[in-house]
Amino acid sequence: MRKRAVARGLLYGGIALVAGAAGVGGTLGYQRLTAPDTSAVDAQAAALAQDLGQDLNAGFHSAGGGTFGGPFTEGTLVAQVEEHGGALLSLRSAGLTHTADVMLGLEPPEGAAVDPDAYPVRCYRFRFTRGAGSVRHTDLACPATRPDGRPGSPAAELGAQFALEPHTANVHREASAAGYDHTPAGATRFLRDTHRVAGTDTVTDVSGRATGGDVYGRATGDDVYAVALRINGVCHYLRMSADADLVPLWAAPADEQHDCLARQAVIASALFGSDPAREG
Repeated sequence: MRKRAVARGLLYGGIALVAGAAGVGGTLGYQRLTAPDTSAVDAQAAALAQDLGQDLNAGFHSAGGGTFGGPFTEGTLVAQVEEHGGALLSLRSAGLTHTADVMLGLEPPEGAAVDPDAYPVRCYRFRFTRGAGSVRHTDLACPATRPDGRPGSPAAELGAQFALEPHTANVHREASAAGYDHTPAGATRFLRDTHRVAGTDTVTDVSGRATGGDVYGRATGDDVYAVALRINGVCHYLRMSADADLVPLWAAPADEQHDCLARQAVIASALFGSDPAREG
């Protein structure tokens, strides 16, 4: 009798374990089925890291492909982020170390047939110094509030901003601003002549300052003119110089969209990377 009771107890215990395992397995399976598939956007983050590394080592040893070349600036960073369907949230620098917070998933990879449900908005933190091997990225919790402080979704705000930016063929192409006056009118003429803005784009709130100027923006001999302006309401920075190998126009980071000041453009237009081809 005792043996039968023990056997029955083992049997019931086994049934309970199996049922419990099935319940746990079912729950995990449901979670796997209902959790967003982040593989596509994670792959974009990895591709962005690779392309940034190539831009940070754009000389003889560059892996080539997908890079903008030349000295690495904030314009290079923003151009690459936008090419990968995202927006720059913020950029901080401490010496040669730079930290960029990025939101990806605002637009699917170009030419890829990706289900929007399998391409959720995600945020990442990129850290880099100089050299192709310096780029590191980690997951980051996306901001819970809009950068402008208004109610609503930050992803929806940045997605709308992304849609308003000029998407002309030359928007991210390197160009020299030699021959154009370092004035708001000269900046606007440069944008039109080089087709960085189309005839249907509106350019407003243009203000500039020589990067070597005094507190009033008067030139002191520096040949670089930094401009803050709005294109279709989106704040952009323009770096006017004789250099022909820089991305001269880019959207300001999300945390600077509201102010859009010339002094912010001066800081943003400084070179914070290097071009190994020029360093021998």
